[in-house]
Amino acid sequence: MEIGILLLAAGNSSRLGQPKQLLQFNDTSLLQNTIVQAKKVPNSFVLVVTGAYKESIDIEIAKTEAQSIHNPYWESGMASSIAVGLQQLQDLKPAIRTCIISVCDQPYISTILFEDLIKKHKVSRKGIVASNYLNIVGVPVLFDSDYFAALKNLQGNEGAKKMIQQHQHDIAIVAFEKGAIDIDTIDDYNKLINKL
Repeated sequence: MEIGILLLAAGNSSRLGQPKQLLQFNDTSLLQNTIVQAKKVPNSFVLVVTGAYKESIDIEIAKTEAQSIHNPYWESGMASSIAVGLQQLQDLKPAIRTCIISVCDQPYISTILFEDLIKKHKVSRKGIVASNYLNIVGVPVLFDSDYFAALKNLQGNEGAKKMIQQHQHDIAIVAFEKGAIDIDTIDDYNKLINKL
């Protein structure tokens, strides 16, 4: 069964002052790294949601042959990107029954992590499988189709974390030790590069 992987790349990186999706990491960009890791997952269909910086990000996406969709409402918050992306995913691949939602500013996202989410879903039979790091339960997170309608009804800056909080009874988790490393500021990025 094909699985959807929805990559959210619509934000304007206001705290950084430049598109963090295009920051260089390990001889590629954060965005391209995330796409490549997602596309290595067997039977995956990868869809990138763009918003701010659409033109420059589209150029980066073209290098990977991933599908993309533009969210014209990106300024209203993350919820609109989830809704636009998930609707497009359902339009293109109506048979998909599970979807992983991920961001592009976690440099240590890997194919193995995505596969761990899928395996945990099959074994646990839980409707939500989330990543766990530093006592945080968050993205990347897998949802089965029972949650698609609710995801499309999120508002403003609500994202996967709201769904996780509301459905504690139906959640399994996988460890993502480096998940807390994400890029929001230039200091975050400099720390990352200095560790390489």
